[in-house]
Amino acid sequence: MPHIIVEHSRYLAGDQHMREVCLEIFDQMAAHPTFPNPAAIKVRAIDYSQNVQALENDHFVHATIKLLPGRDEATKKQLTQNLLDLLMEKLPEAASFSVDIEDLTSAYVKASR
Repeated sequence: MPHIIVEHSRYLAGDQHMREVCLEIFDQMAAHPTFPNPAAIKVRAIDYSQNVQALENDHFVHATIKLLPGRDEATKKQLTQNLLDLLMEKLPEAASFSVDIEDLTSAYVKASR
């Protein structure tokens, strides 16, 4: 844990650039002391071909960090701000940026093979 999902407008960045951004997000999360097991970190990017917002430049980036419960609000704020800063630095062509954080419920399950 965590899962980081980066949603963005389709033509914001090429596939290779977005992969590099995902790798940087992974490295940032792996370096944070709240995540002692980097093997549990997952980063995904989803591009959207259709989006509307009232900005001349309609490129957007929204990231969601999903966590198991237990982190305090100061840690959550630090994680979201750090990720926002990284996204703004690495994707300067976007006009709109946001980051949210969610605690997963006790119903969360996972399996690996």
